[in-house]
Amino acid sequence: MSRKIYYIQAMQEGLRAAMAEDDSVVVIGEDVDRSIIGATRGLVGEFGEDRVRNTPISEATFVGACVGAAAVGLRPVVDLMVGSFFYVAMDQVANQAAKLRYMSGGQVDLPIVYFTATGPSGSGAAQHSENPHPMLMNVAGLKIVMPSTPYDAKGLMLSAVREPNPVVYFQDFVLGGTKGEVPEEPYAIPLGVADVKRAGTDVTVVAIGATVPKALKVAAALEKEGVSAEVVDPRTLAPLDTDTILESVGKTGRLVVCDSARLTCSAASEIVATVTENAYGVLKSAPQRVAWEDVPVPFSPVLEKRVLVDEDRIRAAVMKTLA
Repeated sequence: MSRKIYYIQAMQEGLRAAMAEDDSVVVIGEDVDRSIIGATRGLVGEFGEDRVRNTPISEATFVGACVGAAAVGLRPVVDLMVGSFFYVAMDQVANQAAKLRYMSGGQVDLPIVYFTATGPSGSGAAQHSENPHPMLMNVAGLKIVMPSTPYDAKGLMLSAVREPNPVVYFQDFVLGGTKGEVPEEPYAIPLGVADVKRAGTDVTVVAIGATVPKALKVAAALEKEGVSAEVVDPRTLAPLDTDTILESVGKTGRLVVCDSARLTCSAASEIVATVTENAYGVLKSAPQRVAWEDVPVPFSPVLEKRVLVDEDRIRAAVMKTLA
């Protein structure tokens, strides 16, 4: 049975299902007992303080400790609270968690989930508005998910916890309060499988995270003007479902990629490069990227709005491919 719940509730349901399924799953992080953002709220009362543990405000310490915990048999789910905090623990994530299974020749499994609320949330300013997914996509050994709907949030959380490799799970801040249909029973969405959120024939719009609902609004408006836009949500950025993206572009011949990250070395850049290399012959126009300007995210609401991806910029990019 499905009902409409908030994205944050869906994450929590996925995590609760994983904890009920496997006693080795533990939740560790800052304020996970009270959960300011909400994804771990209520879990301490259900599973106890041994499995839901608060940490000091020292990301490098507890991110690194969970590498050891995973290596000896636990399945830690680590709440980093804010995406920008990955920078504080990059050695532990990129040099330890991401590499240990490879460097041990597969002798050590590292079933860790690092999850965080990420991206601009309305004047969060430069140090609390980062979306570091493009940087982490470049770290071999990590799997990266970025759900855009409550349904995907629940199913991808359960799959992420079951995964034997480190997974970074990004919850876009502005999506946390959105609602959607979510089944009550546990279910898993495989990592590395994209979802076509809207079918179309004229242009493929690949949208990531919070840009997905914006792309869907643009597609609905364009339909009234006779333009059929297909919206593809990768859901998982590493591994990336290039087959679904290439199949869509093969049908439409046009590509726009929307990414809540800086334009340079963005996920959008990687997707455009992949399509250009593998489907150059079917492209009817140059692919377009819609991403942030290459500046820190401003505190000023006016300046922040200018930097970020919005519906007008997505529409303009679509129309450019059709010109």
